[in-house]
Formats: sequence, C-alpha cells, structure tokens
Amino acid sequence: MAESAAAALTTAAAGQVEQEAEPRTAGRCLRRGAGGGVRPSPPRGRRSGRARAGWGRGGRGRRGARSPALGSASDCGAAGRCVITMARSLCPGAWLRKPYYLQARFSYVRMKYLFFSWLVVFVGSWIIYVQYSTYTELCRGKDCKKIICDKYKTGVIDGPACNSLCVTETLYFGKCLSTKPNNQMYLGIWGNLPGVVKCQMEQALHLDFGTELEPRKEIVLFDKPTRGTTVQKFKEMVYSLFKAKLGDQGNLSELVNLILTVADGDKDGQVSLGEAKSAWALLQLNEFLLMVILQDKEHTPKLMGFCGDLYVMESVEYTSLYGISLPWVIELFIPSGFRRSMDQLFTPSWPRKAKIAIGLLEFVEDVFHGPYGNFLMCDISAKNLGYNDKYDLKMVDMRKIVPETNLKELIKDRHCESDLDCVYGTDCRTTCDQSTMKCTSEVIQPNLAKACQLLKDYLLRGAPTEIREELEKQLYSCIALKVTANQMEMEHSLILNNLKTLLWKKISYTNDS
Repeated sequence: MAESAAAALTTAAAGQVEQEAEPRTAGRCLRRGAGGGVRPSPPRGRRSGRARAGWGRGGRGRRGARSPALGSASDCGAAGRCVITMARSLCPGAWLRKPYYLQARFSYVRMKYLFFSWLVVFVGSWIIYVQYSTYTELCRGKDCKKIICDKYKTGVIDGPACNSLCVTETLYFGKCLSTKPNNQMYLGIWGNLPGVVKCQMEQALHLDFGTELEPRKEIVLFDKPTRGTTVQKFKEMVYSLFKAKLGDQGNLSELVNLILTVADGDKDGQVSLGEAKSAWALLQLNEFLLMVILQDKEHTPKLMGFCGDLYVMESVEYTSLYGISLPWVIELFIPSGFRRSMDQLFTPSWPRKAKIAIGLLEFVEDVFHGPYGNFLMCDISAKNLGYNDKYDLKMVDMRKIVPETNLKELIKDRHCESDLDCVYGTDCRTTCDQSTMKCTSEVIQPNLAKACQLLKDYLLRGAPTEIREELEKQLYSCIALKVTANQMEMEHSLILNNLKTLLWKKISYTNDS
C-alpha cells in the first residue's frame, strides 16, 4: 500500500513539472533515451566520468550525495519542494537564464537612449549649420575688400587707407563683429595699430522706419562727384547735404571746410576726384559725420583712415558695457534671462562703473546741443558702448545716432495706425496722430532719459549704501524726463549735473578717478 501511494505521488509530481516547464526549455533539457524512456539531459559543458555517472537513476551528484530517486517521495519534505528539486535536476540551466520580459525591457531602454542620442546629434548639427550659414551671410569682408580694391585700382576712389588695404596689405580684417550683411564690421590691424574696420556693401541714401537704420539702394557706387566737378562745386554739394541733414545752422561753412581737410588724405593741400568720391560716399553715413563733428571729444573714437566707404576707427579694448564675450555656439544654449543676470556679475568694480557712467553722461551732453545741432541716440544698448583700459567710455557703434532735424523731416509724414508704427531704431519714438493718421515729429523721450534707463541697474547694483537712496531718486527722476515737458532743457541740465556731481563726489578720492 505504501509503495502504491509513493508511486502515485511521484507520477503526479512529474506531471506537474511537465505542465509548468516551457516547451523550449523542456525540448532543450530532455532527450529520449535508447530504451524509449525520457531522462534528463546533462547540462552543457564537459563533465568527468563520475559526474556523468551521477546523472543516472540513483547516481551521485556533484557533491557526492545521491540524487533523490524519482520513486522515493520520502526524500522530499513536502510535495512543492520535491517538484522544485526535480525541476532543478531536470534543467539546471533554465534557472540561470533571464526571463524574456527583462530582455525585452533592456532592449527597449537601449533603443530609447540610442534614439535620443541621435536626436541630440541631429538637432545640434542643424543649429551649427544654421549659425554657420548666418555667419557667412553676415561676414562678407572678402567681398567688401574686393569691391573697394577694384574701384581703387581703376582710379575711381582714393584715400589714406587704400594703399595699405589693396597694395601692401598691411591692413587686414580680424574677428567679425557684423550684425547686418550691409554693415560690415571687423576688428582689424593696420600696421602695428589695432582698429575697427567698417565697410558698407551698398550706399545709404535715405532713412527707412523698418528694420534697417541705414538701408541700401542698388545704385552705381561712387558716382558723385562726376569728372570735371570743381572744388567750389563740391563744397556747394556738401553744404546742401549738411543743410538737409542738420538744418539751417549758421556755422555750416566751417563744417564744410573741416570735411575738405579730412578728405585730403595724402595731405597735399588738394582734394583729388578719387578722394572727393570717397568723402561723398562716407558723408551719407551718420557715424562718419558724427566722428568728424565730435573728433575732439574724449568719448568719440578717432578716425584713422578711409578708402571709399570703408573706414578705420580707433579700437576699444572692451566692446560692451558689461558682460563677457562667449563663443556663439555657447550663446545658443544660454537663456536670455540667465544671460542678463550673468552679465551683471561680470562688471568692473562700482567706482569704475561710476566713471564709465560719467563718460556716458558727458557724451549725452556732447550730442544734446553739439556745435552743429542736436543728434538723437536711437539705440542705447550695452553692446554699442565700450571703455578702454583706463575705464573711460568709448562709443563702439554710432550708426544709430541720427541728426534730429533729418529724423523729424522724414517721420512727420509717415502713415501710422498706432504709436507702434512711429518707432525709429529701438529708442526713438513719436506718437501717432489719429486725426490725420500721421506720425508726429516730436520724439517722446530725450537722450538723457534713455541713458538713465540703461544705467539704472548698472549703477544701483553694488552702490555704496550712503548714496544709494539719493542715486536711485536721481535716476528715476531722469527716466521720467519727457521732451514735451515745460522747461525740459532746464530740467535736463539740472538732472545731468546732479548725477555727475553725485558720482564724482564718491569716486574723486579713489584711484579710479
């Protein structure tokens, strides 16, 4: 009776093992013997004879102990343990293999990371390609040099920089600083002197209130003055141009004579036709005109030379009011808000910032009522201001500083639907007259208010506690200035002098003064 019960239990356990084992595992682990019966196959690998012998019924296992016989249920403590033991005996390799769903999950994760890696590479390559294409479109120094040198070698233009640029090649372009394709700007070297080289790809004729401050029109370059024009006729041409740009000033004749002196590049006392063509092309540019007018002022970069409408100006050590210069590839991945906060960290000490700010206030004073009329600063931003190693302010880009008379004449008849249509550059704004749907001619904010808006965060960060409250009060009064206010000129002068006095008093006894 006991033997019959044991045989029945053994048969049931074997049936349960066969049902739970996977078909692939069973097929791999079981093989049919010579006598037709089914017996477990030995695991993979080479085994000794003793080990192979242990795989028979009642044989010894790896440790020398007899394996439990299929017919003896008493060797297993319980039916479940017996099943497990027999399953391990039948196919020991199956217990070491990873389940199928784990292998599938591993493949999915690997494919996911591979996909995202290729996506990052693709997007990064596309960004670099777009930026490189933009760079090649903006930086066209070779084209500019070719145009200028072709005109010089055919005798059309002349100037003090022509020989160095086109013959001896001691004037060459360095790092590209261009922001628009038609206004080329480079750091350059002229002999042993560093400078900033600027070149116009096309000639500027008039102002437009779109995206361009000095848009170009496709015409024949350097077509004026024509051959046979006398010096007196050329002076009349220049006088008429100044009258249109600057208004009817009483001292325009002095400015005309100053221009003739600058145009005489070889200093032989005569202005050749080539020099006159170069001077006429340059006089269409507001920056060149302002450099000539303010050539004796401390904060205006000095003109080093010209050839055609290419000109070289004094170099500035630091080409931005604050911040650090980073490669454009890194700039792409820095958020604008974080970039502004980071720029504020990389600024000079507060006494040096105060000295730079005083320089900006003095420049505003120079252009507010200059010797030849008022100029409007239509883009006061940190990238247009710089300073030298002594922390004296130097203007880096003055192309967006325009004569007030010229701007008023051109903007007053512009069609508008709202005040947003009456904007020149980024900072020169007028109002829209809804009755006539035309822009008014009066600019809302004076130069000083725009400068104070820029200096507010620049000066208040790190300001000494004893003057911070008074400084903040003066800056907000300055920002509130309006052109249309009564006695604006008196308030303008008063606030400007108060700010300069407050800053100078604080730094006058320091090494930075």
